[in-house]
Amino acid sequence: MAAPPLKLFNSPCTSVCRIDPHTGWCEGCQRTIAEIKAWKTASETERRAILDRLPARKVEKACITDL
Repeated sequence: MAAPPLKLFNSPCTSVCRIDPHTGWCEGCQRTIAEIKAWKTASETERRAILDRLPARKVEKACITDL
């Protein structure tokens, strides 16, 4: 049996799975519920797009937390 195809981008999940009610992002990985649900079947291009959004969300979250 052939091995499954290697995924280029692994999940950013940190096992801290709580959705912030103010941002709608997971407190661990900063993905939305829709992004989390889509991850398993997302193409590598879609995964890259999700991952590219996360750094800005982390910065935004830090700015909100500092208020």
